Amino acid sequence: MNTTVSILFYIKRAKVNNEGICPIYCRVTIQSKRFEFSTNKYIIPERWSSEGTKVKGSNEEARTINSHLDYLKNQVLEAEKRLFKKDIRVTSDKLKNELFNTPENKRMLIPIFQDHNNKIKELIGKEYAPGTLERYKTSLSHTIEFMQWKYNISDIEITKIDHAFITDYEFWLRSVRNCANNTAVKYIKNFNKISNFVWPMIG
Repeated sequence: MNTTVSILFYIKRAKVNNEGICPIYCRVTIQSKRFEFSTNKYIIPERWSSEGTKVKGSNEEARTINSHLDYLKNQVLEAEKRLFKKDIRVTSDKLKNELFNTPENKRMLIPIFQDHNNKIKELIGKEYAPGTLERYKTSLSHTIEFMQWKYNISDIEITKIDHAFITDYEFWLRSVRNCANNTAVKYIKNFNKISNFVWPMIG
C-alpha cells in the first residue's frame, strides 16, 4: 500500500465526567489528515498508559477494554484492505466512509452532462454557436442509448467510466449507429470532455 495509516488510542481528559472517568478515543491519521471516533469505553486517567496507548494492568477490566481496542484497530486495517482491493486510493475521508459504511455522494454522468448542456445553452451567441449545443444534445442522447443497449442502465457513476466503457461506446457509435470515423471521433471527444476521461482514440 502506498499510504501509511496511523492508529492511536488516547483518553480525552477534557471530557472527564463527575466520577473522574475519561472516554477513550481512536485517532486515525493518513498523510497528515485525520479523523477520530469514540471507542465507547471509559477509564480513569491513572489507569491509562499513554506510552502503550492501552489500559494498564491485566485484570478483567483491562483485558476487556484492551481487547476491544485491538478489535477496533483490526477494523480500521480491514477497511484499509477493502479500499486497497477495490483499487481506491486510501484517504482519510474514504477510510472513514468505508469504516462506518457511510455512503458517499455519487456523481452521476447524466446530470453532469445535462448541466454542461444547460450552460452551453446560456452562452449561445456569446461563446457558442447553436450548432454546438445541438451536437452535445445529440451526444447526450447517444450516451443514454448506448448505456441502455450495453448495460441496460439509464445512468452511471462518473468513477465507473473506464477505458472499456469508452471503447464499447465507440464501437456502438460505429456499428449500431453506423457513424463515420470522423463523426464517431467527435462524439467520443464530446463525451471525454463531460466525463473528464481522456483515453486514446481507436482507429
